[in-house]
Amino acid sequence: MKTAVISGGNGGLGRALADQLEAQGWHCVLMDISIVGLEASETRTPVAVDLTDGADLANAASRIIAMRPSIDLVIYNAGVSQIGPFARSDAASHRRVFEINYFAAVEMARAFVVPIRESHGTHLAISSVAGFAPLHNRTAYAASKHAMQGFFASLRSEEAPFGVRCLIAAPSFVATNTGNAQQSEDGIVRPGSAADGIDHLSPEAAAKIILRGVEKGREFIPVGRVARIAALLMRASPGLYQFAMRRKIRGGGAA
Repeated sequence: MKTAVISGGNGGLGRALADQLEAQGWHCVLMDISIVGLEASETRTPVAVDLTDGADLANAASRIIAMRPSIDLVIYNAGVSQIGPFARSDAASHRRVFEINYFAAVEMARAFVVPIRESHGTHLAISSVAGFAPLHNRTAYAASKHAMQGFFASLRSEEAPFGVRCLIAAPSFVATNTGNAQQSEDGIVRPGSAADGIDHLSPEAAAKIILRGVEKGREFIPVGRVARIAALLMRASPGLYQFAMRRKIRGGGAA
């Protein structure tokens, strides 16, 4: 039985990915800071871990590697957004977004790079439209997702000689926490909770598109109509994308 490790496994998209992989015969290890509500089973292992704590992440990864015969797929799904203008943000909150969205993914990749090489497996980064295009009122979020996407796109060439794939999925808006934004004073919110999201996809629909792209080996997987259009516009005319984004997403955007 192949093993998938999913960060942010207790969120809507993490659970949907796990459900669909398990239905295909996979064992899923769901990593999250809280695993309340997750039940261990023959096909599922919940693991509580603070991904921003290096020692905690390293210990969790070691336990997972020891308990599973192989690690075949690692999905970097954990993340947060931050809503609000840059002029009203501070350095601490900007760094916090990067710690969760970027550095946690990098250190998780470091922890699993050897077992993924051994299985000739796959790194799957869950990025965003904000990972390849600008997004109004999301400077820290867009920057962290650009960094994440750049990291995994660059890692791809290093890991290819080992038979490893590095794939990137870029959803527009996956409605995982709609109506439950719980925005903190620094603007940091749970993913999929923004009230101004457009092109809403259910976690199940997004997971289906993502896993279909993984099955086909697509290095870049736009998820949703807006993501597909944005990718085309950014290739054809970044200026036109900027114009459309300012008109359609002023005051917010996908999170």
